[in-house]
Amino acid sequence: MSLHKVTLHVPPKTKLSGRLDVLMMVSGFLLAVFVGMHMLFVGTVILSPRLMDALAWFFEELYLVQIGGPLILLVMVGHFILGARKMPFRQKEFIAFRTHTGMMRHTDTTLWLVQVATAIIVLIMASIHIYVMLDTLPITATKSAVRIQYGNWLPFYVVLLAAVAVHIIIGLYRLGVKLAVITRKNRPKARKLLLYVLAATAVVSLLTHLRLSLMTV
Repeated sequence: MSLHKVTLHVPPKTKLSGRLDVLMMVSGFLLAVFVGMHMLFVGTVILSPRLMDALAWFFEELYLVQIGGPLILLVMVGHFILGARKMPFRQKEFIAFRTHTGMMRHTDTTLWLVQVATAIIVLIMASIHIYVMLDTLPITATKSAVRIQYGNWLPFYVVLLAAVAVHIIIGLYRLGVKLAVITRKNRPKARKLLLYVLAATAVVSLLTHLRLSLMTV
């Protein structure tokens, strides 16, 4: 199939589309901040399961979990819908996009394709995670340990955390490029810094799940 016969879906550039792009960037940044705070919260189990339980109790007493969970899910779905405007869902669009990506060998374009794939994974798996959390309140370190040790949830969380981390790191990189914070001059340093953040995230996640795996339940 020749490429000139394929019409890619390119949203028209209007004031509305520009505002939707801004809304997508803001919602994405807020979700990235939330994920960082959530990882720090769960990571407190490394120091002490009692500390995690105390923080969970505090959040639930203020209804931050009961209200925040559905709210985060709503923002996440909205962010996905905003991003889906530019995703190549149709077969012809995807084939053309993949072909062009292979021909250009453009790193940023490839990263966007990875971000699209991880977005779909995150939307599905994070929705399941939020539902399970809200359905089994209150949150405790012991419940988390039981899910890891006896509930066969470890592979699920490994895939989810990997997809979330990769999606957010690429998202922050692309946001920096759009806002001209990351320029052609400092791009290599920015990529290296974000890789360090990704590595730190992986270490914290590994230690958290190792602690939960070794807890006495």
